Amino acid sequence: MARKKKGHAAHGGGHGWFVTFADLMGLLVAFFVMLCASSTQDTKKLMIVAGSMRDAFGTQSITRYSGIIEKDGLPTRPQLKSAEKITPEDSSATPSPDEKSRHNKFGARLDNEGNFALASASLRQALQDMPEIADISKHIMFEETKQGLNIEIMDQNGSSMFPEGSKEPFERTRRLVQRLASGLKTLPYRITIAGHTAATRQQGRPGYGSWDLSADRANSIRRVLEEEGVPAAKFFMVAGRADTQPLFPDDPFVAANRRVTITLMQEAPPLPKFLKP
Repeated sequence: MARKKKGHAAHGGGHGWFVTFADLMGLLVAFFVMLCASSTQDTKKLMIVAGSMRDAFGTQSITRYSGIIEKDGLPTRPQLKSAEKITPEDSSATPSPDEKSRHNKFGARLDNEGNFALASASLRQALQDMPEIADISKHIMFEETKQGLNIEIMDQNGSSMFPEGSKEPFERTRRLVQRLASGLKTLPYRITIAGHTAATRQQGRPGYGSWDLSADRANSIRRVLEEEGVPAAKFFMVAGRADTQPLFPDDPFVAANRRVTITLMQEAPPLPKFLKP
């Protein structure tokens, strides 16, 4: 019988450890890819999913508190923005739209909410097509309220949308509003515009205070929208709120309270003259 050469058996299965090591590396790469994918969220898809869940399950008949989704670039809001009591008679247990739900102040309003989601998505898309103003995307916030869809054009610390004490916007702000106008003029909603200022410890210009400044800024935004083709008949109200309605009540001096709010109004559909509500 021939003698086996020394070391032959060791080389015959000597690559088993390498296969195990390669499997381990493959699992680690897959794990880190999964972590990276789950950490990057699409805000639009997240909002659509949240709206779909709300529409599917309706509202509760007991008091509950709703929070907000913080946006990149905005100050944190330590407390809930909306903490309103909903009475049982105002709540809706039907997730599908019906004739009664069209007149509910609360509960399922799938027809209007769906339209506002589409309007918000179309306006966001219009802004994404402007790479030259991508640096001021953090100055825009879309938020659905009982009054309609709010488009907040706000200041940030170290970056303002209007010169200090001026009613005329910066050129980059004007281009931003012009791009919004291209979408707003195609939407069927009436528009309200409200100017807001932050609380200040400095003495204002004599004879020209926060009320005048906030109203003038709102009106300047209206002029830009009208110049870009938004029909004058669509504007329902232009007003100045001064510092009476801060976006962040816990810190009335924060820069984001200085803003102009464009609201697409939530209204009941118009009825023909021969029909009575």
